[in-house]
Amino acid sequence: MSARETVREIGDEAAAWATRIDSGLVNPDVDEGLLRWLDEDPRHRGALLRAEAALSFVDRGRALAGVIPKPAPRPIWIRRKLTLAAAALLAGLIGAMMLLNGSHRYGTGVGEIRQVPLSDGSVVAINTQSTLEVAMHPDMREITLARGEAWFRVAHDKRRPFIVSAGRIRVRAVGTAFSVRRHDDGAEVQVTEGVVETWTVGEEDRRVSVAAGSRAYVAEYQPPKPVPALGDIERSLAWREGQIVLEGETLDEAVAQFNRYNNKKLVISDPGLAAEKLVGQFHATDPQTFAEAVATTLGAQVYEQGDTIRLSRSVQ
Repeated sequence: MSARETVREIGDEAAAWATRIDSGLVNPDVDEGLLRWLDEDPRHRGALLRAEAALSFVDRGRALAGVIPKPAPRPIWIRRKLTLAAAALLAGLIGAMMLLNGSHRYGTGVGEIRQVPLSDGSVVAINTQSTLEVAMHPDMREITLARGEAWFRVAHDKRRPFIVSAGRIRVRAVGTAFSVRRHDDGAEVQVTEGVVETWTVGEEDRRVSVAAGSRAYVAEYQPPKPVPALGDIERSLAWREGQIVLEGETLDEAVAQFNRYNNKKLVISDPGLAAEKLVGQFHATDPQTFAEAVATTLGAQVYEQGDTIRLSRSVQ
């Protein structure tokens, strides 16, 4: 490949490879042409990652009030109908993202989940009611989480550490995957791959490393406290697929989770129900089905009044 290859040319080629992979025409693990292309230029791997992330984002769209559930598998013969015009549109999107610089702000509403490919090859999944700002600098990648929660798959770049700020909390990574959720008095950090370093501004000498399978709660004015919890982490991040997974949480805890994603709120009218424990997997934006499951499992009564779904054991 020519040393004069431009960002736009790389974006076009990456979009074409991503389209072939998505259609099932190419096996990315064994295809010699793809592997050769990836080895030709160190920029190619990052470009392909951006292309695949952007294609996933385009495929999912913003239907159903912006909620992005995990798409059902489509027959290959349908997927192959992606036209050259669509591939060209995707290539333009990739090229534009590769040229992005400066600060960019992203936000989600109630029940909305967004997946955003960044210009460095990283990908961000943004949970409901969240706001963050992305700034790419020559020596640092800076993310400011103003509210809510986000999960980051960070592209490896030792020259530019990836730093997330959540109030006075800082989380630093180079190439890994982790989430940060803001709370009133601090932030929860969960690591799914690699290792991150976290600390509080003014307490830089008390930094703590958090490895894959662990979480840490970093209070505004207290040292971070790592806690191993692999299973809990995977369940707590099911929101990336639009799901809520319960394995022994109380009804009170489950209701709090559902109410993050819906304008129609669940209310427990009978205090005796609140401590009951539940197991199951549900769509985060479907409180009605969850309420029906509670009624069946716990013998509860369900009453809908406007934007409220009431759960009770007694007749209202």
